[in-house]
Amino acid sequence: MIKAIKGTKDLLPDDVKNWKYLEHNVRNIFRDFNYKEIRTPIFEETLLFERSIGEATDIVGKEMYTFTDRGGTSLTLKPEMTASVVRAFIEHSLGNLQSLNKLFYISPMFRQERPQAGRLRQFHQFGAEALGSASPFLDAEMIQIAFHILKKLGLNDLTVKINSLGVPASRELYKEKLKSFLSDKKELLSEDSRKRFDTNILRIFDSKVDADQHLLKGAPILLEHIDDESRNDFDIVMKALAKAGIPFELDPKLVRGLDYYTKTTFEIVSGKVGSQSALCGGGRYDLLVEELGGKPTPGVGFAAGIERILLACENEKSFTLPDDFLDLFIVKLDKELSSVIFDTASYFRKEGFTVDFDYLDRSVKAQMREANKCNAKFVLFIGGDEHKSGYCNLKKMSNGDQLQVPVAQMDQILQALNTPDLLQNDRSLY
Repeated sequence: MIKAIKGTKDLLPDDVKNWKYLEHNVRNIFRDFNYKEIRTPIFEETLLFERSIGEATDIVGKEMYTFTDRGGTSLTLKPEMTASVVRAFIEHSLGNLQSLNKLFYISPMFRQERPQAGRLRQFHQFGAEALGSASPFLDAEMIQIAFHILKKLGLNDLTVKINSLGVPASRELYKEKLKSFLSDKKELLSEDSRKRFDTNILRIFDSKVDADQHLLKGAPILLEHIDDESRNDFDIVMKALAKAGIPFELDPKLVRGLDYYTKTTFEIVSGKVGSQSALCGGGRYDLLVEELGGKPTPGVGFAAGIERILLACENEKSFTLPDDFLDLFIVKLDKELSSVIFDTASYFRKEGFTVDFDYLDRSVKAQMREANKCNAKFVLFIGGDEHKSGYCNLKKMSNGDQLQVPVAQMDQILQALNTPDLLQNDRSLY
């Protein structure tokens, strides 16, 4: 038996219902903030991610699905979306068409990580990128959008964490101070943190090893070493969030894992999904467009994990969607009426109703079980002596009321379908 690849997951019909609800809310809220949807291919040239994310990151070093195509080009299934959006922004000269591009996406991503709750190898994210403005109010807007979406989905156990990474120049000075602080402790660090000491020292703050976190106690704080411009922008962000009523807390250890971030960085975490608690994260990346070959263009964005969010929604029981329903199920009383049933179903579908009928030549009792399983509002019985006399019967499933209708006057059934209370309130129809 061939099964799904480890770290991937089938979305069955009962699952898709929740996904569609989430996606509907995501699209509506992005529309409220005037963001336009963008879609990019699921694979890109490997060089794109090496240059944008950083070769020293875990994503590039350990997690990417990379392969060589028949033409000898190294391709990678996209592990994140920002680089792809920026590539499209540059390639299609979107900055020449509009000064500020506010874009959003919903897309699958791929990382070869160890599968666990809230972490898959094919996973899905929604997110946004705003390219063209250095305004710190745009940073605040990103956090506001992400928080608003999560609250719209009914989540309450949320913590918004924010920090500022400053600009590269001040961050490099800070890195030297951090190296000096940890130099005599390097051999006590975990293997991964020892590697990060030389390649990406800020990532040591991300370590999940308790001993590493103990060694970091008393370390210099990045937020206390950022430049004046970054500090002023960060103050504006905090004041804007406070005025918008968004609760947040400073997290000096929040550094994010990608090399392209500058200034504001943030995460929103949930207390309901276990160790993989970050539902979304993002920040500003003012140098990325230029690093990928475009004109100097400031940018800010975020990405949110759909699987983790839905897991948090399930654990918080934040929303319960109504069962799917069918407007009409047609019950066939005589097997030779299949053509009539097919034509009748086609008629009501053209009128905009959801309709189904039995293709398995089952008994009337079995067909009624199927109608109940489909949560049909009405059942139309066609066949028997009544059909020979030119009639059919319409049954309202909620109360059992029935209406006999001439086959030649299907508009009466349309009237009933459009007015669900008609069978109950207007007895003259009988």
